[in-house]
Amino acid sequence: MTVREASTDGRIRPKRRFPLTVRSNRTSLQELAMADLAFVVTVLAAFALVALVAKGVTKL
Repeated sequence: MTVREASTDGRIRPKRRFPLTVRSNRTSLQELAMADLAFVVTVLAAFALVALVAKGVTKL
C-alpha cells in the first residue's frame, strides 16, 4: 500500500482549471420564442383534450 505525500500549499481542493461561472449565450432569442410558442400550444391542446373528455363523461 502506498501513502501519498502531504500537499505543500495547504489546499484541500485541487486548483481549478475553469472559472466558477461560465457565461454562454448560445441560445438565440428566436429559439426561446419558438420554445415558448410550443409550450403554449401544448398547454392549449391539453386543455382542449381535457374539455373533450369532460364533455364525453357528462354524456354518460
